[in-house]
Amino acid sequence: MSGLLASLYRRNLAMLTDLYEITMAYGYWKLGRQDEQAVFHLFFRKPPFGAYTIAAGLEQAIEWLSGLRFRPEDTAYLGTLQGNDGRPIFSREFLAYLEQLEFAGDVDAIPEGTCVFASEPLVRVSGSLLQCQLVETALLTLINFQTLIATKAARVCSAAGDDPVLEFGMRRAQGIDGGISAARAAYVGGCAATSNVLAGQLLGIPVKGTHAHSWVMSFADEMEAFGQYAQAMPNNCVFLVDTYDTLDGVSNAIRAGLTLKEQGHRMIGIRLDSGDLAYLSIEARRMLDEAGFKDVAIFASNELDEHVIESLKQQGAKIAVWGVGTRLVTAFDQPALGGVYKLGAIRADPSEPWDLKMKISDQTAKSTIPGILQVRRFIGEDGLFLGDMIYEVSSIGPPAPGVRMVDPADPARFRRFPSDARHEDLLVPVMRQGKCVYQLPTLQQIQQRTRRQLASLHPGHRRFLNPHEYPVGVEERLNDLRIKRVAERKHIP
Repeated sequence: MSGLLASLYRRNLAMLTDLYEITMAYGYWKLGRQDEQAVFHLFFRKPPFGAYTIAAGLEQAIEWLSGLRFRPEDTAYLGTLQGNDGRPIFSREFLAYLEQLEFAGDVDAIPEGTCVFASEPLVRVSGSLLQCQLVETALLTLINFQTLIATKAARVCSAAGDDPVLEFGMRRAQGIDGGISAARAAYVGGCAATSNVLAGQLLGIPVKGTHAHSWVMSFADEMEAFGQYAQAMPNNCVFLVDTYDTLDGVSNAIRAGLTLKEQGHRMIGIRLDSGDLAYLSIEARRMLDEAGFKDVAIFASNELDEHVIESLKQQGAKIAVWGVGTRLVTAFDQPALGGVYKLGAIRADPSEPWDLKMKISDQTAKSTIPGILQVRRFIGEDGLFLGDMIYEVSSIGPPAPGVRMVDPADPARFRRFPSDARHEDLLVPVMRQGKCVYQLPTLQQIQQRTRRQLASLHPGHRRFLNPHEYPVGVEERLNDLRIKRVAERKHIP
């Protein structure tokens, strides 16, 4: 399967993992347990910004799994790793086994662009214990970052309303892959374009950009800089007006715009990159309108995020296009999504029943949900999401109409949905026996899904300050099993 990873790195990425995944795989192999069956779930415990989260990164996860191969140079490197006795960690036989390995498991996942919430499995991986364990790190890095950035972008675009948001963050991103992945995720979250040309080439995302302060500074004065830029590129003129004095810069842009008009071209806009953006945009709008440039847009950049944009709109700013960089591609106020990958069920033989597994912690939030899990979303008559129920598919089965669900973090909190409420199960088949069975949507389709999903969330769940908590719970019988397992492990009578 070809895709972004192959285009960007042009090599197999089986070694994109933590060492402990390979040491555990070796342990399973050495004990003869490599072919036991297992089910793992990828989820996060806490939403990154306190409200909804947008799932992203699945396409690259499928690509990575489809191309999972250990090359001779990979196993040769692994063969050089030594334990504390100076001997190789891995045997030659195991390394030969790795060279023959191809991912042959099943994957179910929530489609990209879907609103997801804490404790819900975004990805479910089923197959041999060794293989399911081995893919943990790569899946987490591919899903976690893009989900984080897509969520941040959705919030920024929500603040901007109908105004387009441009992703301008590559120069501040965490490296090459951070820039590319952030551009993709930002588009999933709703951004209209990126400044990242490589992302545009590889992913088909629209690219936008004009000039920097250095262009203006390289000429004797600002008017000459604008005039020369208009002469060089008359069909792409957005003038950056704050190199010296912003309102003088607007006047110079108007003069350059009049010259463009005389030559049969049109000034697209001006860009503000510093100062009081509310005041300056209002003054710039007045000046442009009085000069007959009512169709010229005002672009703004300068450390923007959803909170700054919301504030500027409340102040009456006349900004039409928002260029958001650092605080978007770095998810400035939430640097990581705490996604985890946990074992839910295991069995030695396909003829045996599943042994449902649960990690138990003194911290309630860190105790996992046992079993092979699915997420059922209930939808009201008005089309708004009512809430999500996590249920177990292997032994307990789908929830009965009207059954209660329990808050996984607070067993005293219950909720029941109407027995006739419309519902959908979120995890869909993605891979079967290592082969992709999923019709991959285009980025444009994923972005449209994000918009539809957000429109189906109650406004209270979307607000930035103190959002209303979206209902997510565990099906009552599954919760009873969870409580029973905790009691058994802690020897509570």
